Amino acid sequence: MITYFYWAVIIAIMAVLGFLLGKNNKWKSAMIACSIVFFIGLMAYYFHFQQVFVKHYGGVMSITVPDGQQHITATWKDDNLWIENYNPKTNTCHFNEYSKGNLLQGKVTIKNCSPVALE
Repeated sequence: MITYFYWAVIIAIMAVLGFLLGKNNKWKSAMIACSIVFFIGLMAYYFHFQQVFVKHYGGVMSITVPDGQQHITATWKDDNLWIENYNPKTNTCHFNEYSKGNLLQGKVTIKNCSPVALE
């Protein structure tokens, strides 16, 4: 829900800027200002707020398990999400980190993993 509220605020700011600048026939300035607000809002969400919203305020996030792998668990370390998947073909477990903006993604591979829960 907080994610939708965030985007509603960004759209409201864009609408107010568009209205204030547009009523003076400064449509080019209005479009540039709205584009800047949208770009800053998008970057702030992607690089900072997304995982904070999900972890602390019940935000929305979607991750897909890679083909051929089975999901085992997920956990948070600070504001970064760690996902553990198992690949039965290679008998390896993969821990993948989803950090803010996916800039620093850690990956740990455990060989000969054979998770007990899947046996």
